[in-house]
Amino acid sequence: MLGKRGQGYKMAIELLNEGRIGIGAQMVGLALGAFENTLPYLHERKQFGRSVADFQGMQFQYARALMEIEAAKVLVYNAARLKEAKAPFVMEAAMAKLKATEVAQSTASQCIDWLGGIGFTKGMPAEKYFPCLRVGQS
Repeated sequence: MLGKRGQGYKMAIELLNEGRIGIGAQMVGLALGAFENTLPYLHERKQFGRSVADFQGMQFQYARALMEIEAAKVLVYNAARLKEAKAPFVMEAAMAKLKATEVAQSTASQCIDWLGGIGFTKGMPAEKYFPCLRVGQS
């Protein structure tokens, strides 16, 4: 038997709360991976004789995406810091998981859009991130 008799539910909930930090971290990594695998292509892809990355409208979009990734990362780090310090962390872990999951979904979707038609092709890193998003949605 693990733990004390009658404490199973409490243990399970505590594990779920801790798991939110891990899932948040996974989602931040997924978002950052999608972003970092897409950005080089934006510099290679040309439209109207210029790199797509050079258009101000695109720069606004990827700057916002990176800002959101960093915000999610800070929430995850804060929740982990609180847990490590044995301080209350349940609310912070829930917020970190939610924000990181939303950011991962948004970033992965934007990356597909930024890649254009090639983003949906098999073998492109961006399309491989979508199945992984399911982990954070539960």
